[in-house]
Amino acid sequence: MPRRLDDKVAVITGGASGIGEATVRLFVEEGAAVMIADLQDDRGRQLATELGPRAVYRHTDVSVEADVQDTVEETIARFGRLDCLFNNAGAAGVGGRIAEIPVVGFDATIGVLLRGVFLGMKHAAPVMTRQGAGSIISTASVAGLGAGLGPHVYGAAKAAVIHLTRSVAMELGESGVRVNCICPGGIATPIFGKAFGLPPEQAEATIPLMKGVLETLQPIKRPGLPEDIARAALWLASDESSFVNGHALVVDGGLSSGRLWSEMEQRRLLLRAALGIPGA
Repeated sequence: MPRRLDDKVAVITGGASGIGEATVRLFVEEGAAVMIADLQDDRGRQLATELGPRAVYRHTDVSVEADVQDTVEETIARFGRLDCLFNNAGAAGVGGRIAEIPVVGFDATIGVLLRGVFLGMKHAAPVMTRQGAGSIISTASVAGLGAGLGPHVYGAAKAAVIHLTRSVAMELGESGVRVNCICPGGIATPIFGKAFGLPPEQAEATIPLMKGVLETLQPIKRPGLPEDIARAALWLASDESSFVNGHALVVDGGLSSGRLWSEMEQRRLLLRAALGIPGA
């Protein structure tokens, strides 16, 4: 039985952990050859070794153009083509009140979350347009759709990723290349621990605690998992989504749709009681 990504080749940035790792595993399972691009060398090499010859690791800083260009070129040299680029590398970045955000933190955050996506698109586009086909996917966020769902700079960068996706989709779609993004909600990954300055190992250890918090945020009463985003990326990478272009696919359990019904109902009852309305 054919797998959904048989004979396809993908580059996945931030592929050594979290959403990226889950996507690497799923893509290989579905028949793809995958270049794992990350800064976490030990994890990346271990993952590639575990998955076999159709997974290769390359140290890549997505904010550095030469790194991104070399990763794309090595992928072509090894596998002969590039069918999917998943711009997934990310971090919570700089936080705090607007008056307290250092410029160096702003620049570093934008460098990973926005420039990294731009560079991936820039260097994948010529390869895919020559092929006449390809799928570029980027990890955006519900924080790019509404305020109050992430730090200031993070939210602004993710909003820019969504718009860059739509804009580039209008260009590359004419050459048969689709460009889409995914907007995750609260996904249980090490990003939350890292946002508080924890080293990778300790950040990983926070995941069970974060699951308990995340499951209360949206109507679907469970935390979002990396596999939820990986499955969305699989669909966008596959031929099943061949008519989907310029789309921001929200995968958040309903988080960004509005307030929880139970919360609003509780407020309604409190208001009735405060107003002395019978039946409260």
